[in-house]
Amino acid sequence: MCGIIGIVGQTDVAPALYDGLTVLQHRGQDAAGIATVDGIHVQLHKGNGLVADVFETSDMLRLAGRVGIGHCRYPTAGSAGSDEAQPFYVNSPYGIALSHNGNLINMDALRREVFEQDRRHINTESDSEVLLNVFAHELREQGALTPQAALNAVTGVHRRCKGGYAIVGLVLGLGLFAFRDPHGIRPLVLGKRTTPAGDEYAVASESVALDILGFTRMRDVAPGEAIVITARGELFTQQAAEPQQHTPCIFEYVYFARPDSMMDDVSVHKARMRMGVKLGEKILRLRPDHDIDTVIPIPDTSRDAALEIANVLGVKYREGFIKNRYIGRTFIMPGQGQRMKSVRRKLNAIPLEFKDRVVLLVDDSIVRGTTSQQIIQMARDAGARKVYLASAAPPVRFPNVYGIDMPAADELVAHGRSEQEIQELLGADWLIYQDLADLEDAVSGPKHKLTTFDSSCFDGKYVTGIEPGYFERLQQARSDDAKRKRRAG
Repeated sequence: MCGIIGIVGQTDVAPALYDGLTVLQHRGQDAAGIATVDGIHVQLHKGNGLVADVFETSDMLRLAGRVGIGHCRYPTAGSAGSDEAQPFYVNSPYGIALSHNGNLINMDALRREVFEQDRRHINTESDSEVLLNVFAHELREQGALTPQAALNAVTGVHRRCKGGYAIVGLVLGLGLFAFRDPHGIRPLVLGKRTTPAGDEYAVASESVALDILGFTRMRDVAPGEAIVITARGELFTQQAAEPQQHTPCIFEYVYFARPDSMMDDVSVHKARMRMGVKLGEKILRLRPDHDIDTVIPIPDTSRDAALEIANVLGVKYREGFIKNRYIGRTFIMPGQGQRMKSVRRKLNAIPLEFKDRVVLLVDDSIVRGTTSQQIIQMARDAGARKVYLASAAPPVRFPNVYGIDMPAADELVAHGRSEQEIQELLGADWLIYQDLADLEDAVSGPKHKLTTFDSSCFDGKYVTGIEPGYFERLQQARSDDAKRKRRAG
């Protein structure tokens, strides 16, 4: 999962891109980069680390131009090195830079195709570079450089690429382009602001990036839609792929997105509140005479759900863990060893909220389970009489293949285990999972703006289909053991 942003402005856009990336930092803490166009050159700076660490004042001064894109990255199957920091750049045709959020599931075939058919070389293991070269080839095939040519090139990308992806890019001599996969799995939103000098446009992974920069959210980019915004501020759009079933990633609402974002016209904050209501109602059905004294969220993502669970149950809501905000999100750390070490550095219990109480801990989801084990033990060490654990999401039993680095299946705590077995493994006195139907209903909301989702990590149903052998290759690429070998090599 990554954060992307692109802006066409009336003045230099690098400062705004920087600010937008800091707001999207939760989507990736491994690397960051910005590319701008100053009229005749593409300026690019990127590197490993947080946004604030990658960019010095001198770097920002060199990033001149009124068109630009930015990216913050966390590693999935690729390496965690600076060679895969984005944006990526190619000089033919014209000069193109691209940032990508998502994952291509036909990358191996595409890589061969790009080399053998398009005569283009891929220099990294990143599917983002493959995607960039596919777009570059399709644009070259159009002949003259026009907005329509770029829109048509996106049609070629959709025809060849398979998976979940959201893209922002720039072309020297044209402006900015953006598009979203035909199923709308990965999010992308379009915004506009009016200045005395004229209109400015932005596209970003989440609406919160637009909010902080003073852009008005116009709408979400439609699944399969292509957008071109020229350097003069002219907006062109085209449906570049045959309409498919709209299936946004439900895990965005569960965990990744900020609660103050709107995604596909759904408030993430309200979706998480409804998750809590649904889960609270399930707890009452299962144990109407429950003995829960206190509901405590595992910060930060589960707060909205935990508060509503407490309201439904009629018990106290309390903050029982203090979070060190200078430690990254453990879910997206690149190795199991780092994740385990980070839990104790990240969270500390307040004993007064646990001593002699039956506590219900609420988390957004349970993936590997190692973090949950440690937090449950922390609650016991703080004096809890019983420790229950509620997950606002169903059991994660299958890998995510569309851009979230959920590990190989055998590293998922719920894979091949019953809920009772998971409860015993985690050391909880009671484990409660959200039902998938309730989760989907919570995100859809009362207006049912969304009716279907990519819920593949819960139900194993992949909307794009999966080719034979793909999961075996994924196991080799994504397992913690495979990542350790790559880092050692």
